[in-house]
Amino acid sequence: MGLLTIGAFARAVRLTPKALRLYDELGLLRPAAVDAESGYRLYAPEQVEQARLIAALRRIGMPLAEIRTVCGLRPAAAAGAVEAYWRRISADTAARGRLATRLVDVLTDRGTTMSDPIPALGLRHATRCDIGAIRDSNEDAAYAGERLLAVADGMRGPGGAAASAAAIDALRLVESADAPAGELITLLAGAVADADRAVRAMAVADHQPVTTLTALLRSGAQLALVHVGDTRAYLLRAGELFPLTRDHTYVQSLVDQGRLDPAEVPAHPQRSLLVRALGAGGTQVEADLALRTAVEGDRYLLCSDGLSTVVNPGALHAALRAGDEPARVVERLVELAHDGGAPDNIACVVADVVAV
Repeated sequence: MGLLTIGAFARAVRLTPKALRLYDELGLLRPAAVDAESGYRLYAPEQVEQARLIAALRRIGMPLAEIRTVCGLRPAAAAGAVEAYWRRISADTAARGRLATRLVDVLTDRGTTMSDPIPALGLRHATRCDIGAIRDSNEDAAYAGERLLAVADGMRGPGGAAASAAAIDALRLVESADAPAGELITLLAGAVADADRAVRAMAVADHQPVTTLTALLRSGAQLALVHVGDTRAYLLRAGELFPLTRDHTYVQSLVDQGRLDPAEVPAHPQRSLLVRALGAGGTQVEADLALRTAVEGDRYLLCSDGLSTVVNPGALHAALRAGDEPARVVERLVELAHDGGAPDNIACVVADVVAV
């Protein structure tokens, strides 16, 4: 069977030609060929299944950036990513349902009045950086403010500490910007580009410092997330813990390709080899960006790999589920890392979404 025109392919996969053109522009689904004279896109029959997967993921509401990640995974890893996405969406929906119920009560005067409005949201937070038990220097940095949460992990060696600090400083420049929620992603993307340039400018002779960066920037109930490297962000909602980031490491790429069992990652000799970081490579870094809705009662954790690779997920979950204040939780997390030997620097930020 030969190549299909964009119209025939669109009918076969139940997508519009406009959607196919968008997926081509975004690199999600490239045509098999493009006619040199007419410029028409042509598709191969074996692309039908990928197109149908993209269409199905769009129907469940998955953002295009996440679809790109899922399409690059092996079937088992892709299934896990879809399951995690849907669990997160289900928790979001339940939280919004509670908010909708309260709104109905307010508007219909069912025991609640506008003198008791739905509260504005704020963050109650704590940070902790610890050198660990083995390292003789600290390249991690952490920051928490009313609008910005951030963790960065500089590569060990000259300039590592300065690189992580510079990355967070670049984001702090936009913390006080009066931007509406709809512009958060654009604002954060620009700040990350500035951070990347700042880190690249630190190059000396044949040495280029690099750093990871994971951060949340808030406007009202909206949170913009940026992620580069193997620092991580987690969300605890309704007692369940959700990872919000995926490591940009060589071993994670092996897991995604089905070439490495996730249980083997902690002991892999190249566990810390990054494939994305600020200052790395010859071109501007590609950051993961996403927009989230904060709900009262949420708890966020941002941390370096000095915590996430040492403390097992069950212990991490238990520490975050405890009813303690953020300051006590970060202390407990550092204690757990030391119980595990603390072979690396430890940085963590814990923030609770609260009514103000």
